[in-house]
Amino acid sequence: MAVTDPVDIRLLAALADLGKAAVHELAAKVGMDPREVAYRLVALSGSGLPLLVGVESDPNGLRAAIASAPPSWAQQPPQQPQRPPGHSGPHNVQGTPSGPYNVQGTPSGAYNVHGTPSGRYPGPPSAPVRQPMAPPPRPPAPPQQQFAPPPMAPADPVMSTWGVPQTASWARGDEQQVTPQAAPEGKKGRTGDVMETQGLEGEQLTVQLLEVQDPADYLFSAAGYSLEAGERSVVVHTEITNRGNIPFVSLPDNYLELLTADGKPIAKAPVSLTSRPPHKIGVRPGETLGGHTVYVLPDATRVVAVRWSPRPEPDERTLTWSIED
Repeated sequence: MAVTDPVDIRLLAALADLGKAAVHELAAKVGMDPREVAYRLVALSGSGLPLLVGVESDPNGLRAAIASAPPSWAQQPPQQPQRPPGHSGPHNVQGTPSGPYNVQGTPSGAYNVHGTPSGRYPGPPSAPVRQPMAPPPRPPAPPQQQFAPPPMAPADPVMSTWGVPQTASWARGDEQQVTPQAAPEGKKGRTGDVMETQGLEGEQLTVQLLEVQDPADYLFSAAGYSLEAGERSVVVHTEITNRGNIPFVSLPDNYLELLTADGKPIAKAPVSLTSRPPHKIGVRPGETLGGHTVYVLPDATRVVAVRWSPRPEPDERTLTWSIED
């Protein structure tokens, strides 16, 4: 199988170097959210790659956690009693070999609407009842009179599907008037500002943009990396505080991006500098942690802002700092 996704390629390359690692360790190495890493690994393992995703646990610890759970998890929905077919009594129509219930197999004239109508078992049409004995002048007439009403009921597909015209246009996908909604915007500030936000699980967070080093080529080279011609590196220093009681279990700068003058985001590079320590996964309640994020971009690109978000797509929890004077 050929892997084409650049994120999957970077993830598999890091895993190939480690050989065997926990999901959170691999996520820290490539600078990704552990949940996204786990999702991608499970998907890749099912695609034919020589990859096995496992789980290791403490059995006694898990049993202790399960013992404190409410007993409702073990309740199963009521199941139908296991009885052999044909022995369930009058309620089991399929297993009852009774003639009156088997309409398809009864060759009785009373059920044959096409033939001579029977006064004892008339069909839904009423025409045969009005003329039970008189022979029809034309043989095809009775079947046409009997079967003409059923196809006439749904004769108008517009009426049967959409109702009265111009009253159910909301159900027509090709006529819907979709009102474009503006993308939600979060808080905005400048370098040095401290802004409050929330994580995906409701964590109460405070994020501060401390410094933006642009360019930072000398730091990049000192760490043993090399830039291509026409490239430069940028280092962003941020600090995050968990003000609530819910632990923040993600990588703080997982979705920390640079914004260019034309509004395009630039994701972080999968490298870390020895002189500028990176962020670590997780921020406990009451804890404040800082870290540095590295970016590689074309030398001619003008960066105007730094954006933090708890998820890939910006929303009302997104924080944006302008770095232009």
